[in-house]
Amino acid sequence: MATFRKRGDYQWQVEIRRKGYPYQTKTLETRVDAEAWARMVEHEMDRGVFIDRSEAESTTIKEALERYLNEVTVTKKGAKEETLKIGKLMRHPLSSRFIASIRPADIAAYRDEMLSAGAAASTVQKYLAILSHLYTTATREWGMGVMNPVMMVRKPKVDNARDRRLEGDEEMYLMAALADSGKGDLSNAWILPIAVIALETAMRQGELLKLEWRDVDLQDKILLVRDAKNDENRGVPLSSRAIALLQGLPRSINGRVFPTTQSAVVQSWGHAIERAQRNYKADCEKEERAALDGFLSGVRFHDLRHEAASRLFESGKFDMMEVASITGHKTLQMLKRYTHLKARDLAKKLG
Repeated sequence: MATFRKRGDYQWQVEIRRKGYPYQTKTLETRVDAEAWARMVEHEMDRGVFIDRSEAESTTIKEALERYLNEVTVTKKGAKEETLKIGKLMRHPLSSRFIASIRPADIAAYRDEMLSAGAAASTVQKYLAILSHLYTTATREWGMGVMNPVMMVRKPKVDNARDRRLEGDEEMYLMAALADSGKGDLSNAWILPIAVIALETAMRQGELLKLEWRDVDLQDKILLVRDAKNDENRGVPLSSRAIALLQGLPRSINGRVFPTTQSAVVQSWGHAIERAQRNYKADCEKEERAALDGFLSGVRFHDLRHEAASRLFESGKFDMMEVASITGHKTLQMLKRYTHLKARDLAKKLG
């Protein structure tokens, strides 16, 4: 039986005590609201579907994120990246709200705020995924009776499919510019060999940066990719170009094949693209010919993986399953996104 008590001039406290259930109390602004809440709770108790919401109603998003950070994030491979995202979430005004008070409309507003600020759809999805898993963890593992509002919100559509290939003289100018990155600056000397191996093996940037010499077998012409994105080790065959390059590389003390950082690669890549574009434009002016619009425009390091996968198909030496075993794609649908085959090469097969 619920009991009601007036608190001050504007609030009503309701208390529910029932055998076999935890003590429930809530303070609301009007008696009508207090009675409605009591009826809802008692009805759930009568049906045997009651869930204690008291912890969710007294725990803020920020407090829950702190617990999530210490119990869940630390167990993930991408803990460092997720920690940064959670830090940003904790600074947002939404984090000061209680978990139980968040509605789907609040999540939708947060989504739209990020999109209007210029965040990519994929970035927004990652933040929403963290919030969604926070609610799932709070419900299943922490015993908080709370609805997951993220599940009821439309996610921004992400189109990661890319069809950017290296055309014409783009590879020649790009490789020359990457080679220039190592002159007079040893911190950038790794960008060219990393790019060449990426183009020869279709490996991801993260896999290349973690590659160790113990996993490179030049005699059998294969290297082992450990703890890859899909949590499975895989062997990658090496071309003669890749072998020649690896044989000429110095060995680092820490055992890594490419002892550099992701930020250094990103910075050097951007500078190399700009330098290649300038060199191409200068050569066009010298030879009195028109420069092609979009030369190396929008080419990202990850496009080397796309290019490499496409070339494996175009070589005619591998079928789809063999290419998947090299690139590490789990599904053929995912692999299809990276295999934008050139129409003129396919036409040759028709005769």
